[in-house]
Amino acid sequence: MSRVSKSHVLSRCRKQAKGFSLVEVLVVVLIILVIAAISLPHFNRARMMANEASAVASIRAVQDAEAMYSSTYPQIGFAGRLSDLGSHGTDCKSPSKTNACLITDDLLVSGLKSGYTFDLVGDGNIPDHSYTLTATPISADATGRCAFVGDQTGQIQTLTSNKSGHFAASGGGCGS
Repeated sequence: MSRVSKSHVLSRCRKQAKGFSLVEVLVVVLIILVIAAISLPHFNRARMMANEASAVASIRAVQDAEAMYSSTYPQIGFAGRLSDLGSHGTDCKSPSKTNACLITDDLLVSGLKSGYTFDLVGDGNIPDHSYTLTATPISADATGRCAFVGDQTGQIQTLTSNKSGHFAASGGGCGS
């Protein structure tokens, strides 16, 4: 009889040992939350750096397109609008001064890409001899810490955000 009761007790213990206790589950959840709290700021910083790199690459693409546009349409000079460098919804079989088809990235031509707003302004002369392209983050806290300005010289200037949220010229790159 003692054997039956021992096996009965052992089978009851095995049945109770299935699964995790509430305390064990809470400890695992707490560890996951701590890891997430540590890694999220690093993830956000990496995403902002990727957005900033994309903005600089986009400015370079527009600068290249502007150089081709001004040589293709010397009577106009530089394009005064980003949309003129794109397709304007055409099939690009017959490009013109308002749909030059030099930039195929519709997001960039729309002026919004990778958390940045792009604004292209010509000098207003006919032909345009210069232009200014500005890339500003949609949110300095979430999409990018710096704004960028490019022009017909091929240079790109970095502007950093000050405490009031306005951008001003900086000596170096985006600070950490």
